[in-house]
Amino acid sequence: MTTTAATHLRTIALHWTDLHDAAGQPAQIGAFGLGLRGYLARIEDAEQLEYNRHQAAHLRTLERDPIQLGDRPVPVRLHILDTMRAVEAVLIECADDIAHAAQRAPISMPAARRADYRSMREARIAYEDRQRAVQLALADERDPKRWRYTGRRTAPHAALWLLARVDRAPGPCRRITEVEEQRIGHVAAGACERVEAALDIAAQRKTLEQRHDCGGRIDVHGGEGRPPLAHCTGCGRIWTEGGVIAA
Repeated sequence: MTTTAATHLRTIALHWTDLHDAAGQPAQIGAFGLGLRGYLARIEDAEQLEYNRHQAAHLRTLERDPIQLGDRPVPVRLHILDTMRAVEAVLIECADDIAHAAQRAPISMPAARRADYRSMREARIAYEDRQRAVQLALADERDPKRWRYTGRRTAPHAALWLLARVDRAPGPCRRITEVEEQRIGHVAAGACERVEAALDIAAQRKTLEQRHDCGGRIDVHGGEGRPPLAHCTGCGRIWTEGGVIAA
């Protein structure tokens, strides 16, 4: 569990910039399923139709999104933005929950005391002690290993903070429990799967809901930069972007 969760969290952190870049790139013709759906236009893909409706419904609300600002030569790819929002939300929520349970509160500032010292030496010692306590409290409160509920709350930062918890790295936290580790692993696996699917960097396989004319199921394979390919489990027909290659 630990190794798998760590791998997923590292993948998310490493590829987050790629998602930002992909958000402004045109859709690739060879991406998983896209070309085949064009060729197999007669096969109604319920998920794709639902996604198209989702895009249309949210287009106007996304027009002013800050991530779309800047010089972009092509329209923003909404499904990439959807992936980024979903992944960031689930990672931050997970980090909030783990921090609430496992992260200790910052060291309190020393309380002020009355200036009723019997000598200058006693006053100086008390002053120096208080200054050390103040510096210790400030350092603990500003510890970069501490998860914060305001400010820097991004997907890669949440992924790296959760990775530190999984790797048992030092910080202002107790050792996470097995249940907490399982929660992180579950969240990391789902988030990583969405990132890899959005970037088409993982092998994918999908069985279409609607059957082929022969009654067989249609399996679509793609990802990892390879052109998608469809195979009918009934008659054995195989499709690629260019058409039928075997029947």
